[in-house]
Amino acid sequence: MPTRCCCRALLHSATFLALSQLGPLGVTLSRPAVAAEEPRVNLLVVMTDEHNFRTLGCYRETLSPQQALMWGPAVVETPNIDWLAQQGAICTSFYATTPVCSPSRAAFVSGRYPQNTPVVTNNIPLGDDVVTFAELFRRAGYATGFAGKWHLDGAGKPQWAPQRKFGFEDNRFMFNRGHWKKFELGAAGPRVAARNAAGAPTYAVDGADEASFATDFLTDRAIEFIRAHAEDPFCYMLSLPDPHGPDTVRAPYDTMYADQVYSAPASAGKPSEGLPSWGRKQRGAFNMAKYYGMVRCIDDNVGKILQALRSQDLLERTVIVFTSDHGDLRGEHFRHNKGVPYEGSCRVPFLVYYPGKVAPGTRIDQALGSVDFVPTILNLMGVETAGKEEGRDASQLFTGRGGAWDDVTILRGTGTGQGWLMAVTDRHKMVVSPRDPPWLFDLERDPDEITNFFEHAGYREIVKQLGRRLLAYGRQYKDPYIRVPRIEADLAWCVNGQGPYQGSADMRPADSRSRPKRRTGRSQN
Repeated sequence: MPTRCCCRALLHSATFLALSQLGPLGVTLSRPAVAAEEPRVNLLVVMTDEHNFRTLGCYRETLSPQQALMWGPAVVETPNIDWLAQQGAICTSFYATTPVCSPSRAAFVSGRYPQNTPVVTNNIPLGDDVVTFAELFRRAGYATGFAGKWHLDGAGKPQWAPQRKFGFEDNRFMFNRGHWKKFELGAAGPRVAARNAAGAPTYAVDGADEASFATDFLTDRAIEFIRAHAEDPFCYMLSLPDPHGPDTVRAPYDTMYADQVYSAPASAGKPSEGLPSWGRKQRGAFNMAKYYGMVRCIDDNVGKILQALRSQDLLERTVIVFTSDHGDLRGEHFRHNKGVPYEGSCRVPFLVYYPGKVAPGTRIDQALGSVDFVPTILNLMGVETAGKEEGRDASQLFTGRGGAWDDVTILRGTGTGQGWLMAVTDRHKMVVSPRDPPWLFDLERDPDEITNFFEHAGYREIVKQLGRRLLAYGRQYKDPYIRVPRIEADLAWCVNGQGPYQGSADMRPADSRSRPKRRTGRSQN
């Protein structure tokens, strides 16, 4: 599907002219020497955690009423995040390369697939050889920093200011892990303000206000960095631990949506018979009031950032990326959390505001993944790559240059031995896994993802194409999952099989030691 753009004539023409003359590292290509002193464009990345894309107004506008109002007519307003979409680009098919915290973040900051970072599940440290986008901006002369959840330095919790900075030079307010709700600044630096009787940090929200609540506190640190570097080119990442559980938020957001009526998503009522092991029902609970409150608090803080940039005359020369590490099913398919191939789990917001280069109202429907962020943003901003990135440079989609585009992104499950693989286009998703027959989703015909079209008439060519892509990906990027016997056999049939699908040659269940643990509550990573 081609990119659809709505452009305003001559929008920010002066800014665009200045940017168009900049080469890598901001060196002027064809203008007088004085232009070399013009400030370079800044980069601000805002990442949320476990964020269902349907909670944002800009995404609801791209969906049918049934898909937009997943929990009934109750919605949360997000005017500031929506402004970024209106004034920039919205990606309607952007996916977490692995829909779990650490692997997704590793892919996002490095542009490499999780198995090569080597963060394939939570709490694995990022490899020392990984070069992040922040390191590349630092080498290019940018002031760099990070505030919020990092989750790429092992099991430390909260573990402020990890020793390995990975290019984020000001990492005083980076903490490795946890979904703390209340922070404070002391003589020794930041710390979790909520404490139990023994003095250990807790997730309690009691007494949190607009200065101490996690979202507000971390946003204020980002704004301080922006003001301190108003005269310098900067690259900053704000990683908010909400709206991940626990579902608690400070006043007045805790009651702001309490009176709305919520209903179960349509997919929660589907039959249990025939579901794959990765999609079995677990539990419901569909009240969205506190989750909506967390989202609204995030949106209000995005508004604070926009106002701070305006007050410093920086908004027109700052690229803003808004995204999340993964989604949260919130009762879709009678499940919570993430880690599975369903849309609510793995499809995430991705917005890019880039005045003068990305036209307001740009809509990108092609499938992209978090692994594509680094090569894309480096090309858009003219910063030299490390040459180690494995994702695709999608800058042409954002600038409207057109040309051929390969509309497939690859996702993988977690673990070191056995997990699912999925090839995704803007319409189709094919999943292969160690324990189940392949599943093929058709998001146009079945947006609730209830039907498996893998053996349906008319889909054989799609199965073959997506099977080829999974095999090519696995071989090129050395994904051990393609050597799992059942996945290997199923992919061989997808590409070369004749006649009806008969099941894989190896139908034995995977080793029980590699089976995922049944979740009884929301993850607290």
